[in-house]
Amino acid sequence: MLTIPGRQSRFCDGLSRRSFLSVGGLALGGMSLPQILRAEADAGIKSSHKATIMILLPGGPPHLDMYDLKPDAPAEIRGEFNPIDTNVPGIQICEMLPRLAASMDKLVVVRSLYGGFNDHNVHQCLTGWESHPQQGDSQMRPGFPAGGWPSIGAAISKIQGPVTPSLPPFISLSPPNAESTTRASLNQPGFLGVGHAGFEPNRKKRNDIVYQSGVSKEQVQQDGEQEAEIVLKDITLDRLGDRKSLLHSFDRFRRDADANGAINGLDAITEQALGILTSSKLANALNFKAEDAALRKRYGISNAATPTYGGTELVKQFLVARRLVEAGARCVTLAFSQWPLERMSRGGFNWDWHKENFKNVRTTLPMLDVGISALVEDLVARGIDEEVSVVVWGEFGRTPKINNNAGRDHWPSASCCLLAGGGMRTGQVIGSTNRLGEHPEDRPVHYREVFATLYHNMGINARHTTLKDLRGRPQALVDDRRPLEELV
Repeated sequence: MLTIPGRQSRFCDGLSRRSFLSVGGLALGGMSLPQILRAEADAGIKSSHKATIMILLPGGPPHLDMYDLKPDAPAEIRGEFNPIDTNVPGIQICEMLPRLAASMDKLVVVRSLYGGFNDHNVHQCLTGWESHPQQGDSQMRPGFPAGGWPSIGAAISKIQGPVTPSLPPFISLSPPNAESTTRASLNQPGFLGVGHAGFEPNRKKRNDIVYQSGVSKEQVQQDGEQEAEIVLKDITLDRLGDRKSLLHSFDRFRRDADANGAINGLDAITEQALGILTSSKLANALNFKAEDAALRKRYGISNAATPTYGGTELVKQFLVARRLVEAGARCVTLAFSQWPLERMSRGGFNWDWHKENFKNVRTTLPMLDVGISALVEDLVARGIDEEVSVVVWGEFGRTPKINNNAGRDHWPSASCCLLAGGGMRTGQVIGSTNRLGEHPEDRPVHYREVFATLYHNMGINARHTTLKDLRGRPQALVDDRRPLEELV
């Protein structure tokens, strides 16, 4: 907790000057904001403002029904969808992605992604590494360093630090209780410690529980209803979107604190902590409603995409992510599915379509198509597409063969990812799978090659950069894998 005491007297609203600013550890990964900033101050040199937006599709998106269709395969493989031409001659993708098809010159499709496991866990998408401690139903995979691997956002936070003291360098837009599906937390700092965990503005409760199958729906709902412990003069995370109330309370706090010397004597780190919480920068970035209504509609907020169970609740995070990186965040992670992102057995949605795969594709892909195409077009329109890298992927692909429930099962042997921005050479496809989409046939691409590319786009030479784990041992970011030469 960060506590700012004052003399024993009263504000005009009757609050005691011993009322305090409470920065709870929950939404910041268990560490007070001054400690986080102190850790970030030790991160070393800062670089120019590059940024990465990572969009996760937890549950395993069907590569054969998105970017790698096989129209000449047998009916039990090819599925119900047809490929359509894109604006790049020779490249085709699913007919359910017409807007992405029209933007293919700004995109890169990797059709030969490999290295995944039959394991519902986005850990590898977040870190690049296969090994991890037990995370919910995802069993331990030995080989991780003391403290576990950091996510790309935590690594960037450690290496480059914040762009501005009023905005955290790493922000996770994870919805409440996402770990029920993702297993790994989207903000995970690994051995870098909670000082580099992603800030989570969407949380109602922040803890390190990664839900297992036995956790009841009632418990998950109860956790989701508990408020996070970030409080500033009665302002909680739930009210961060209420810009008028937030700024009113911030301004009142500043006037009262300055007038009575409450800020005098605080060390520099505490002042930085106060700067984040009393600046409107973060609140403004989170307030997507400040955008023009026409732009919000292009993102699928409103009637641009048909929401299912409030699907636009997660589409809008694409716009929030753009606002955050433009404001100064270096890395933003988010997860997309039909809303809410949860286990289907608890009434939620994800991409684990063992049944009704094609029905789910028809509902979900149009929203994804709208959101990603709007994000990429928005980055280009604002002239920041060269600075901001976008990656969209999940933990594995789906079986080429359709099962008896019109679904596709887990398939770690091949998957796809979508890339954009970052100064990459776009308008191309990298790699291919065999005739049935079973395994990479041409130019296999490992997860860590994608990570090496993302770090390169951030100005980080990942092959020659190490970070010390909890035992003081240097750990490589990506081992000896290099950035994709086709892109950089």
